[in-house]
This record gives sequence, C-alpha cells and structure tokens, in this order.
Amino acid sequence: MNVETMLDAGVGILKQFIEEFVNHTDSDELTPELAKECMEMLRKAVPQAATAMFKCFLQSLEETRDILVVKGEAMRYKCDVEKEYETFFGKMTLSRRGYQGKADGAFYFPLDEAWGMVGQYATAEVREAMTFSCAHITPEETAALLKKTALFRPHATAIKHVVEAVGDVVAAHHDAIDIQVRAHEALPHAAAVLAVSLDGVNVLLNEKGKKTGRPAERPGVSEPGETKTAYKNAMVGSVSFYGTPAEPGKTPPRLSCHYTARMPEDHALTFKTRFEAEVEAAESLCPQAVIQMIILDGARSLWAYVNGNPRYDGYVKVVDFFHATEHLSKIAEWLFGKATKAAKDWYAKYRAILRDDKGGVTSMLRSLDYYIQKGRLAKSALAALTTERGYFVRNKEKMNYAELREKGLPIGSGPVEAACKTLVKTRLGRSGMRWSRIGGQRILDFRTYVKSNRWDAAWEEIEKLQRVA
Repeated sequence: MNVETMLDAGVGILKQFIEEFVNHTDSDELTPELAKECMEMLRKAVPQAATAMFKCFLQSLEETRDILVVKGEAMRYKCDVEKEYETFFGKMTLSRRGYQGKADGAFYFPLDEAWGMVGQYATAEVREAMTFSCAHITPEETAALLKKTALFRPHATAIKHVVEAVGDVVAAHHDAIDIQVRAHEALPHAAAVLAVSLDGVNVLLNEKGKKTGRPAERPGVSEPGETKTAYKNAMVGSVSFYGTPAEPGKTPPRLSCHYTARMPEDHALTFKTRFEAEVEAAESLCPQAVIQMIILDGARSLWAYVNGNPRYDGYVKVVDFFHATEHLSKIAEWLFGKATKAAKDWYAKYRAILRDDKGGVTSMLRSLDYYIQKGRLAKSALAALTTERGYFVRNKEKMNYAELREKGLPIGSGPVEAACKTLVKTRLGRSGMRWSRIGGQRILDFRTYVKSNRWDAAWEEIEKLQRVA
C-alpha cells in the first residue's frame, strides 16, 4: 500500500477543483452566493478525490500472480475486467484482474473476493443506507432523499434490487441472525416485569379475495364477487420489560421492547414459532423475581392459542383494559343511547370502578342486569347487551385491574397496539400500497430490527452473510 500514491491521487483532484474555482471567482467579498458556489465545488471535488484515493488503495492490494489455486482448482490470469460500483462517495469504475480455470469456467476476481464484493454492486455502507431507509420510506423516496443528503445517488430501481437481495438473505437466515443478535443482550437494569402481547392488523395484499364491507347503494358502483386485492391479517407480537413503578396505580416504566411481525399466513404458524423464540429468549434472562404477564384484547382465537400453550401456564393473564372499556362503552350506548348524558355518566362511573375497585366486573354486571330486568329495552338492544355481557363474564378472571395496579403491574397492551400502527400500518398501509407476502415481509423484517433497537447488531450479521452468499 503506497501512502504517497493515495495522497497524490486525492490531493491532485482537490487542487484542480480549487484552482478552477479561485480562477473563475471575480470577487473577494463574501456573499451568500459565493459561499454557495464554494460549497458546491467542494461537494463535487471531495467525492471524486475520495474515490480516486479508494481506487488507489484497492489496486495497491490487487493480486499480481499469474496462477492461483482456488478451492483446489488452478486458475490462470486472463484479462482485466472493469466493473462499476456504487460507493459511499458515488459511482466508481474499477479494473480487476480476472482468472479462469477451465475454458468455459466462471471468472474469478480475487479483488472482489478479498473486498467482500462478490456478486455485489453496492458497497456494504451503501447497502445498509438503502435498506435502512427503505425500512421507513419507499425506494423512490429513498432515491430523492439520498440525492439531497448523500454523496451517492442511486436510482430507485437499483435500490429495489439491493433491498430485495438483502431481504432474501434475511429470509433465508432469519433465525440464525436473531440468535446472534439476542446472544449479546442482557436483562435491562431494574427489570421487574416481563409482559408479552400479540395482536393482528390488516394489510392489503396484491391478490384476489372476496369483497367485504358495506355493499354499494347505487347500481354500477361495484361488481359482486372477488376483488383484485384483499385485506388479510398480519400478526405482531411484543416482548417488553418493565421496571418498578414509582407508586402503586402508576404504569411502570417500559425499559425495552422487542417485536415480531409476520405477513398474513394460514394459522400464523411461522409467526407463533418466531414469537415463542422471542419469549423464550426473554424468559432466559429473567430471575425468578420478575413477574411474567401476557396481555391481550378479548379475541377468542388469541386466547385459545395462549390457553392451549403450556408455555404461558405460569403467566398472569390479562385482558387489555382499554379494549375492555370499548365494550363498556358499547353497553352504555345500548342502555342509554349514543352520546346521551346518561350514557356518558354511566360509562365514566363504571370505567373507574372497573379499573380501581376489586370486584369491579361484578359491580358493573350487577348494574347491567338491573337495567335489563327493568324490561324497557328493544330486542336489538337486548341481543347486543347479551353479547357484551358474555364478553365480561367470559373474561372476568382476567380483569383484576385494581389488584394489578395495586402491585404496580401494567394493565394495557400498549406496546403491541402501537406496533400494529408504527411497525406495520405506517409503512405498509399508505395510500395505494398493495403488497405481495414476500415483499411485505422483507419490509417487516427490516422494520422489526429498527423498532426493536436491534438494527446495528442485525446488520453486522447480515453483512457477514452477504459476503458468503
């Protein structure tokens, strides 16, 4: 490696740009326009200088032997082959020595092998920037953003190809990546509670499905039968550690949260396997003093999964308080009418009782039964109230909110509710978006690492895998 050669290559380019700028500048007085011109000159000069220096660095370490033995096969130098790369400083064309064994065999480029760039167009830094950005915004928006903020300016199509390639690596090695990432994690300081939750969220798929929703009220607005797209339920899980609250009745501070997300699939089998692996990893960190909880809404399918899984036998099982209050609100409306003062007063009273009083569900049901027995309700109201009553009776043992708050335990599934929106809907639910299951999962995998504060650790593993892909 020749330091002087690298310096000469870079400094020579910088000197040329600076001299041209000075020679074409008429004024010695600083103005906003002059400062802008200087900045623009440096914006062009620095990437070119850095690229020239990087090329010198690579070429100084290029293989020079005429014959190599690669995996037991003798390979001879044939010719130099140019290749264009997308680097942190922009596009770079590099001439590499190409070797070949058999006459019809594939070429071997020692420089690409040594540099970790076999089969790659963009350098690792660029691939990470593209992928990280596309976890948040579209490839087109990423291209526009990089044009304004970065020294490299790839086209949206190139970004898509990189994201697909990285996503394929993650899909093929997801479990191995997660194991390595978790291996370096520790129990958060002062953790007192492990709370796990899972929930579903609709994603619009680019595949046929039955038309749902309210039928059209005018002729010719829509056709019956199947539509070109269909909403299906993606799954999201959260595994959170909470600390000790400052005082009883206050929500304890959330110390960390790791997410699992999966595009729609039959019976959510892959999701459950990955979610349980996340739960198991969290359990392995827990001393006996850490309380384990599972907090869900009242969906019967989710509780059937939990109640039928021995893994959760020792968990404190809780129906999310805020979902319970939604059902309480429906009861108030059926009893007293929508937006009436009586409905608002009854709801406010029993919401507080449900949250703060031991036996709050029993008190609320007693009031509900009183109004039902008065016999002044319509049949439709009675049918709806019977359904809502069944919800509270069925979940009564999971609604001990006053006791939980007294112990300083969480009563809401806020992390997973938020994740349904921020992890899935914010990125996959934008106007006009339709997703394939594979394409959507790529983005969810990336976003899961980002939202779980695991991106850096995950990318380190992904980059290793890309070198040998």
